[in-house]
Amino acid sequence: MPHFTIEYSANLDARIDMGKVVEVVRKAAVETGIFPLGGIRVRAVKCEHYAIADGRPNFGFLDMVLRLGEGRDLATRKTAGEHIFKALSAYLDPVYTQGKLALSFDMQINDRETSWKRNNIHEALKVETVHG
Repeated sequence: MPHFTIEYSANLDARIDMGKVVEVVRKAAVETGIFPLGGIRVRAVKCEHYAIADGRPNFGFLDMVLRLGEGRDLATRKTAGEHIFKALSAYLDPVYTQGKLALSFDMQINDRETSWKRNNIHEALKVETVHG
């Protein structure tokens, strides 16, 4: 259940293709090899109302949070997180160097006792793999 939620300042829409951003993150998550393919979710939420630093309208932010289930040790999580953040940072480098951008990424582990899920995508992917 790796769920990535990206919140970003609306002023980035003119400078970043968010469709490509979510694909960069999805692909990097797959490349780590630690997440079940059928559980990966990446979504971007534009924040129309925001205030950054001293209020300059050209300052932007992109904040990504990954919620994941228990069961992966710290070293594994750090390696995966570094890989994903590196891919995202590389994609955003042109925006970062041409303007002011605050970029952040945090992982949160869901307690399995208080996390409920229902997902039939895993089974569909298994069937597709077996039957083509």
